[in-house]
Amino acid sequence: MNDTTKTAFDQLTSSDKEIQTQAFFSIMAETEQPVDWAYEVWDGLVADLHHKDNRRRAIASQILCNLAKSDPENRMLSDFPALLHVTRDERFVTARHCLQAIWKVGVVGQPQQQLVMDGLAGRYAECITEKNGTLIRYDIVDDLRKMYDVLEDETIKTLALKLIETEDDLKYRKKYAGLWRGV
Repeated sequence: MNDTTKTAFDQLTSSDKEIQTQAFFSIMAETEQPVDWAYEVWDGLVADLHHKDNRRRAIASQILCNLAKSDPENRMLSDFPALLHVTRDERFVTARHCLQAIWKVGVVGQPQQQLVMDGLAGRYAECITEKNGTLIRYDIVDDLRKMYDVLEDETIKTLALKLIETEDDLKYRKKYAGLWRGV
């Protein structure tokens, strides 16, 4: 890991939110491609998924999702439950940041794809009683669409359409289905 990246990771814990945000964007940009230093920060990020500061939980979850492509040891397979747990965070903004990034784990390989599909299907079923259940469902269907766009695997599309059909409210069913037009 180069000094610039080390500094950015150090700045993630800054009390200055502007510094923290700039560090986060720098790391997210760097991790758009595979990196060879993922395991230098992996355990700390997994630990931060349980941090008392919701901002740290959101940051850790999004960086871990980006680092999934840099995980030749497949640690994500065992750490995924902690990541999925953040999609249930008490702070909705934190849960949503994680939920909107989690699809990136599913495009790394077949075991990760299945893990994400199963996790999202479970969240889709359980979130209906949550305060923002329809928004969570929309994000889940959107995640599946993003995975499908990368992998073009019909099992992803089949799952998404199956989940959409379970929506009782026709207004929301139509909204979710709109994500799949043209496919």
